[in-house]
This record gives sequence, C-alpha cells and structure tokens, in this order.
Amino acid sequence: QVQLVESGGGLVQAGGSLRLSCAASGRTVMSYAMGWFRQAPGKEREFVAAISWSRSTIYADSVKGRFTISRDNAKNTVYLQMNGLKPEDTAVYYCAARLNRASSTPIEYNYWGQGTQVTVSS
Repeated sequence: QVQLVESGGGLVQAGGSLRLSCAASGRTVMSYAMGWFRQAPGKEREFVAAISWSRSTIYADSVKGRFTISRDNAKNTVYLQMNGLKPEDTAVYYCAARLNRASSTPIEYNYWGQGTQVTVSS
C-alpha cells in the first residue's frame, strides 16, 4: 500500500509563491511516477504537472513557466514550486502516484493523497 500526504498550501496574494510537498510512505517501487492535480468547486479535477522516475517532466499549459515539479527519490517526496500565482490557481491540490510513466490523465494514477488547499487572492 502507498499513502500520500500533501502539505504546504495556504493563502497568498496574487504574484506570490508557495511550495507544496507530497510525502509517500509504505513499500513502494522506485520506478513510480508522481503527479499533481487540482480541483476547484464545481469543476473537474485537472492535471497540473507530473514527473517520472528519471525526472522527465510534463506541465499543463496553464502553469508552464510558473510551476516546477521535482522529486527526491531517497525521501519519497515530490514538490511543486509555484511562482507567479494567479487567482485562477485557487483549488485543492492533490498529489498522486502511478507505477508507470508520467501521465496527465487522473484515472491512470493508482494512489491519491487527501489534498491541500491553495487560495490566491486578487
């Protein structure tokens, strides 16, 4: 089993920054990929960023150039550095893990955390 716990969310002013963390626990293989998704009330869960075991990355067009995903395999932790935050970034952010290549499709992920709220004021 894999457990994921997100942290680092909060309230920031537009243009500010936040660094989210996702800590994984349990017996896991080193070849897993990790992703970040977000969901606002009344909207579908959407892809934000993902990173493979080899640190190849993919980003949603809406965050490219502002967000950076990274991972520390030794610590079983993935990070999302968010700069230049906009009000439209407001959502609950979830991390997820899958035993395959990085993906932008939520249904392809095997494990999910509980989420951390990010609120960006205008």
